[in-house]
Amino acid sequence: MSAFNAEHIAALRQELLRWQGYRPLTGACAEPALGPLNSAFPNGIFATGAVHEFIAARAEDMAATSGFITGLLHTLLKKDNPSLWISVSRNIYPPALAAFGIPVHQMLFADLRREKDVLWTLEEALKCTLLNAVVAEVRQLDFTASRRLQLAVETSGVTALIIRPQPRVLDSTSIARWQIRSLPGLIDDDLPGVGFPRWKVELLRVRNGKPGSWEITWRDGQFAFKEEAVPAKKIIPMRKTG
Repeated sequence: MSAFNAEHIAALRQELLRWQGYRPLTGACAEPALGPLNSAFPNGIFATGAVHEFIAARAEDMAATSGFITGLLHTLLKKDNPSLWISVSRNIYPPALAAFGIPVHQMLFADLRREKDVLWTLEEALKCTLLNAVVAEVRQLDFTASRRLQLAVETSGVTALIIRPQPRVLDSTSIARWQIRSLPGLIDDDLPGVGFPRWKVELLRVRNGKPGSWEITWRDGQFAFKEEAVPAKKIIPMRKTG
């Protein structure tokens, strides 16, 4: 294959990814420090300006998912712009955000009464370029609604992180589908406490990428993957995050 043909094919692949909702990082944006999670996505970079959905089949999965997403927000969002969390039954305790390095003033909350209002608010918020990301708890999300969300993020560049508690149907245009579950917290040096938050993170589906599963710990203000984490001397049950 000639150099010209190789470059032409590479350009076509990038154009196809843009049509499918991937936005390349540009300018001062650096590659997110997400270790092997990056390699699961096309071009080896976590997809921002896209729609991610997180499946939470059990109540305890909601807490684990909220904790992992909070870590994602800290890792991905380096600007001073705020993020928005939308729900009808908030399970996040705002001061706990400090444990993940997020100042309370940078997280806005919209507590609504009806889930259909959550979906409308989510779509409108994703059009706001002043937001870094929008997190929303939405049980039902059909193909048409998810397509509208995808069109919104493609225009604004805002990242959507949608938590879906006990969904009945999985039919959406999201870039990636995740499932997060708690693992026992890790303690080292025989120190008392509940240990560092730890999760089993499964990327069930990713468009044009490589699904996978990882054990991830939050410590020292960043994600530590199993092969990177310091061996723990003791394991105790972790309290629910968030």
